[in-house]
Amino acid sequence: MDILALVERIGEGPSAALFGMITGLIFGISAQRSHFCLRAATIEFAHGRFGKKVAVWFLTFSTAVVWVQAAQMMGLFRSADARIMAVPGSWSGAIVGGLMFGVGMILARGCSGRLLVMAASGNLRSVVSGLIFAVTAQMSLKGILSPYRDQIAALWVTPNGENVHLLTALHLPQQTGLILGLAISALALYLAIKNQIGPRIWVFASGVGFAVAVGWVLTWSLAQVAFEPVPVSSATFSGPSANTLMFFLDRNAVLEFDVGLIPGVVIGAFLASMWSGEFKWQSFDSVPVMRRSMIGAVLMGFGAMLAGGCAIGAGVTGGSVFAATAWLALFCMWIGGMTTTYVLDRIVGPQAA
Repeated sequence: MDILALVERIGEGPSAALFGMITGLIFGISAQRSHFCLRAATIEFAHGRFGKKVAVWFLTFSTAVVWVQAAQMMGLFRSADARIMAVPGSWSGAIVGGLMFGVGMILARGCSGRLLVMAASGNLRSVVSGLIFAVTAQMSLKGILSPYRDQIAALWVTPNGENVHLLTALHLPQQTGLILGLAISALALYLAIKNQIGPRIWVFASGVGFAVAVGWVLTWSLAQVAFEPVPVSSATFSGPSANTLMFFLDRNAVLEFDVGLIPGVVIGAFLASMWSGEFKWQSFDSVPVMRRSMIGAVLMGFGAMLAGGCAIGAGVTGGSVFAATAWLALFCMWIGGMTTTYVLDRIVGPQAA
């Protein structure tokens, strides 16, 4: 693809939005067909099982790491230019925000990315929870909740005004990233075979991780030819959800990668659900479930903005470039999710993955 020619023809903003749309389409189709979900994986793990949901998560995560690290070795991407690496990271934000997000995704019955995919498949519960998540994220970014987010994030930040690259901090060669990704892939394939997961799920679970790599490469390539600064980013659903919401509310908003990403995921997931016959109108089962889902969405919205990303943004996208705070946030999401699963198992009964 001749990116310079594309930029000269349609402009930098529309090009960024187009790249977001491409990334979102790949993600939406793959996530819908593979049923990728961090919540489901943490519930399985909390119940002492390495089942299909855990296998799908590891397939996605390992694919993202392998493709992103391989792209960097081939000169198609540079992790140092990634937005998550170019700004200060917050250890306190990763811990508190990660735990809050983990609790919220269990209560809301899906992480932010999964809610978006399910909403496009006819789940009205996810539509409500997703909107609450987006509004809370915007409030945490620029609204009434932003001072509290800033205070918590400022408690413990990374040094030198930038994030910490995990491999560099551990004095490991850069090739270690690809090797680690391949090792996790081997584990993922073992779990997939053990749980009798078919090739179709393998492909689509890997497709979610591939979408992350596509986003990184496309935005980095655009940044090399753009006149104005272009944030080098990829799939995430905290900031983009808030930015997309404001795009449709503010007449002065401009096109960017985020604005293309969210519609791309919705369109991709909708088409995939219609093609597979899985599109189905659904609503809340009961008032208590609705209440838990709304509370969970609020916790996820604030937690994601505090942690520097959601289960995808920090957990997979940030993890694929070895941003240290992203790995910490992901770990805390697992802890928060597993702890909440234990509590709910004893209050309302075993949680379904």
